[in-house]
Amino acid sequence: MITPQSHAAENILLGFTRALRAAGVRVTQDRATSFLTATAIVGLGDPEAVYVAGRATLCSGPDDLERFDRVFEAWFGDRSELPRTIPRERPQEVAAPLPVSDDPDDAGGEGEPDVVQAAASETEILRHRDVASMDGAQKAILDAMIRALHPRVPVRRASRHTAWRRGEVDLQRTLRSSLRLMGEPGQVQRRRRGTQPRRVVLLVDVSASMRPYADALLRLAHTLVRTGGSVEVFTLGTRLTRITTALRVADPDRALVRAGDEVPDWAGGTRLGEALEAFLTRWGARGMARGAVVVVFSDGWERGDAHLLGEQMARLARLAHRVVWVNPHRGKEGYEPVQQGIVAALPHCDDFVAGHSLRSFEQVLEVVGNA
Repeated sequence: MITPQSHAAENILLGFTRALRAAGVRVTQDRATSFLTATAIVGLGDPEAVYVAGRATLCSGPDDLERFDRVFEAWFGDRSELPRTIPRERPQEVAAPLPVSDDPDDAGGEGEPDVVQAAASETEILRHRDVASMDGAQKAILDAMIRALHPRVPVRRASRHTAWRRGEVDLQRTLRSSLRLMGEPGQVQRRRRGTQPRRVVLLVDVSASMRPYADALLRLAHTLVRTGGSVEVFTLGTRLTRITTALRVADPDRALVRAGDEVPDWAGGTRLGEALEAFLTRWGARGMARGAVVVVFSDGWERGDAHLLGEQMARLARLAHRVVWVNPHRGKEGYEPVQQGIVAALPHCDDFVAGHSLRSFEQVLEVVGNA
């Protein structure tokens, strides 16, 4: 949990506005200035007043309120730890946009303290940082950012038509309209093919080699499940476990606890081929994988038969609409897909993407949404 004592008060508040922006709240320079001005007026001695001032100045609509609450809790933690005073002079200069830099020693301009640049760029750095290298405080902020994501469920064309302002002529509706007008010419009715959500299946590797990423990946899966679309989640290890019901709990922490209670092979071995065969035999071939977007989260370390994994991936590719393989090592410099599991699976994948940071998670959601 990030505590304000490590920086000046205005720097912490500036960093908070950047965290909100990264979470999807449209925090403009004017709103950030208004927030700092309002906080200087009410004083940081009253944490509730700071909370209310932030909601009033930084949120532009009802959709922003929930994101604000989550980021506020992740950023400040215990509200009693807020700094007691904040300078009132020239707050508009504090809210000025600062260049993002991965080097906290790189000051944003002459006369600005290094700590301002570090506070301003910290959230942006976290978006690109490897999840496995984060400490507890940084993971708390990451959890809030994952909850604030708004994934798009892929859609497919339905067999039925719906009324539309353009498209082919709807003869039946046009004739019915003409009959209501006693045979007089009326407006030509048109239609188009409707759409419906396409099923998404997530297969998350929870073996020992994936342990540093498993928590964040399951939180990402929870966010997808909560979109309301047809999303199924399974864990892969030495066996296959369906955890969709557990992840339907609204609170992500409780959902992950329930999922952890159901997974018997957490941080164990890896038998991707056998687990994938179990999925296809029991669930996939019976309809769950047919026409679905199947996303496999794994580093490809296969301790079983890699030839079996290749066979099952080929089988999956024939059933699914699109197969996406997400590897946390894909985005690291110098990585080469030489593991036997990856070598066997890649020929049957439509997309091979990274999955080690919040930015890569956003790219995964974009690939799934566009499938």
